[in-house]
Amino acid sequence: MHIDERGLALTTASAAAAEAFNAAVRDYLDYRLSAGERVKSALAADPAFVMGLCLRGYFMLLIGSNATLPAAKKALEQAKTHAESATRREAMHVTALSAWCDADTRRACDVWEQIIAEFPTDLLALRLHHFSSFWLGESRALRDLPAAASIAWNEDMPGYGNVLGMLSFGLEECGEYTEAETTGRRAVEFDPEDLWAVHAVAHVLEMQGRLKDGMAWLGQPTGTWADRNPFKDHLWWHTAMFPLEAGDYERVLALYDAEIKVDENGFYLDVQNAASLLLRLEFCGVDVGDRWQLLAEVAASRIDDHVLGFTDAHFMMALAQANRRDDAEKLLGSLRGFSASANGNTAVGVAGPLTLPICEALLAFSEKKFDLAVDLLLPLRYRWQGLGASHAQRDIFSQVLIEAAIGAGRMPLARHLLAQRTALKPNSCYTWQRYAGVLEHFGEQENAAKARKRAIPVIEVQ
Repeated sequence: MHIDERGLALTTASAAAAEAFNAAVRDYLDYRLSAGERVKSALAADPAFVMGLCLRGYFMLLIGSNATLPAAKKALEQAKTHAESATRREAMHVTALSAWCDADTRRACDVWEQIIAEFPTDLLALRLHHFSSFWLGESRALRDLPAAASIAWNEDMPGYGNVLGMLSFGLEECGEYTEAETTGRRAVEFDPEDLWAVHAVAHVLEMQGRLKDGMAWLGQPTGTWADRNPFKDHLWWHTAMFPLEAGDYERVLALYDAEIKVDENGFYLDVQNAASLLLRLEFCGVDVGDRWQLLAEVAASRIDDHVLGFTDAHFMMALAQANRRDDAEKLLGSLRGFSASANGNTAVGVAGPLTLPICEALLAFSEKKFDLAVDLLLPLRYRWQGLGASHAQRDIFSQVLIEAAIGAGRMPLARHLLAQRTALKPNSCYTWQRYAGVLEHFGEQENAAKARKRAIPVIEVQ
């Protein structure tokens, strides 16, 4: 038996397997492309290594597509074969992997939380719980679990910065911005390679509308993080969000083409990044050319791949904006069948009340059925956190609702929504531009002029 970097037992007689496992967890936390190869090395050294098999299964599920589910289940069955000789903690990981393979993400989170309660230095369980809580929209869990686990940690333990990075993001999603920024910057000081901590601070700056600070924080040159997995592209999305709000659309398009656009494989997070950024650009009056087409091709190839409702919504966004009506209707039909299925799949629970009506609204909006889009979205605007992701990412649905209200001529509603938005996003060019137009509709010329003045970027855009 060996131990991991934080003193937890690993049931393997192979020092090479234990070393490779430790390296794989480090690489996973740093989003390095080499993480998968580390797992292969661990299992080559010890094919019966239960935590190595669990990690392989976890990595397959982290891809976010049903295409890798058979590989995850194969790893699970192998892990079960050797679980009797494993420790209690390792056996609990097998149980969590089993629940996740069954798409019962909430059950998996329950098991990971039990692991954290008994073994608070299990950094793998903490990160997997954090990841899954993010896609469940569980903001308090994002904060509370790292906070509870951190009591057992000290600055000298490997991974301490990662715990701070998770805590920072949880604090941000709960609106505790000052503490989130302090904690996140401290996490980056401990580990400048921790992209999740960098990401947490970027979220704080985004939510506070601190555009100049955001551009300074994410001022890296293109090509940075070339050795990282597709999460790096989400940081590029955040990089683009600051000039977007500032009205520097040429900069945003350049970032899109250099770092954000998808390839034909279309990793789910890449599709989310690209689709939401293109739609935001169109709302700002930018012609995005044919950039929707490749996104739509990817979406059309995964119509039945209902792993995350938030991804389904962005698949619909791409199909609708690319005028792929037949494929969009197929996606709706697939979602209807999926939402009616009776199983423990966590995504089924949100498909009917959230995923399906949001997708219907996105298609209606693209077809200029603005009243329908409003009627579908308005009752959901305080509930779509259940679709997962972050406040910043879900904001695209708020923008669709505003645009639909304007398109439907429901100007009192549009004014109401934009008045709220100007208070929350006082440095957003898009918000002030739209607000000015609505105020002019009501003959409020003086206030409209003030709003148009606010729509002019007041910071230096690099």
